[in-house]
Amino acid sequence: MIPFNKPYLTGKEAHYIYQAVYSGKISGNGIYTKECQKFFENRYNFKKCLLTTSCTDALEMAAILIDIKEGDEVIMPSYTFVSTANAFVLRGAKIVFCDSGDINPNIDVNKIESLITPKTKAIIPVHYVGIACDMDKIMELADKYKLFVIEDAAQAIDSYYKNRPLGGIGHLAAFSFHETKNIISGEGGMLVINDERFIDRAEIIWEKGTNRSAFWRGEIDKYEWIDIGSSFLPSEIVSAFLYAQIENIDKIQKKRKSLWNYYFDNLKFLEKKFKIKLPNIPEYSTNNAHLFYIICKDSNERVELISHLKKNDINAISHYISLHRSPYYKGKHDGRELFYSDFYTDSLLRLPMYYELTYDQQDKIIFTIKSFYN
Repeated sequence: MIPFNKPYLTGKEAHYIYQAVYSGKISGNGIYTKECQKFFENRYNFKKCLLTTSCTDALEMAAILIDIKEGDEVIMPSYTFVSTANAFVLRGAKIVFCDSGDINPNIDVNKIESLITPKTKAIIPVHYVGIACDMDKIMELADKYKLFVIEDAAQAIDSYYKNRPLGGIGHLAAFSFHETKNIISGEGGMLVINDERFIDRAEIIWEKGTNRSAFWRGEIDKYEWIDIGSSFLPSEIVSAFLYAQIENIDKIQKKRKSLWNYYFDNLKFLEKKFKIKLPNIPEYSTNNAHLFYIICKDSNERVELISHLKKNDINAISHYISLHRSPYYKGKHDGRELFYSDFYTDSLLRLPMYYELTYDQQDKIIFTIKSFYN
């Protein structure tokens, strides 16, 4: 079976974990945590980075930082992972779902303004598969209505919008290092703070609501509980694993982009025959090759294609079910039809995509897809 995903190991993970274990500090915010944070700040010019145990945690920190309260409204796409919404629901927010666009599953920026009310507090653009949302339009709306923008950049590491790194445009951003992402730590994430007014408080929330980080730096003689927070920072073991990955980010990205382009070049003729649709990347966005998807005609065709691939030992899978259709939230949704969100829910199919995927395996996948449509 060709799997959908296979975590890539650079070879240094166990070595750095060994060093972390015997460093005498494995609880977090040690040398590897600091080195990883410094790497992202320097490479992408982020103002402040804080590693977290997951992207979910980073989003929850963001919700706390902008003081989401009961009754606040937050606009986000319905076609996203549940963590995007959960982080704000936990603080009492009402989620206002916006439809995806017709060219790709990203939020339709032209429909956001009509959803803004006096209760709206934030817009959460999700850069699906690392393809940038139109951030100029989103930031213009945020400035016009005095809203916060939190980029859900879970899949967007090393991708850019008009030469600006994704995650570096909104007030805050959240990344994921889950084992399905380009660079990984098993579970793991990162909060990026681009607005300086949030930096000091973010560090306190990160350390369970205490000023312990300042204590460890010798800035105070004891630390105290001074705000709400939680145990958001990862252990040094997680950070050590991640450090081995970021050392190899350019190598990983080069291979993934090559695999992505191979899929695209060899499936183009099916799109020209109107059998499938391939990913659409706007001119303002780069492609970080997070994953490769195709769009089928409808849900029935996708089910049949998945079955055909599985019979040939290939594991391809669908993706999100629109959150406004979920058992938890469908009773809270305002009833608007979200046509494209539902279309991607029913029709989008993800193909195997991982560093160690071979071109021979891709040839098999491509041939099997072609045979299905023939």
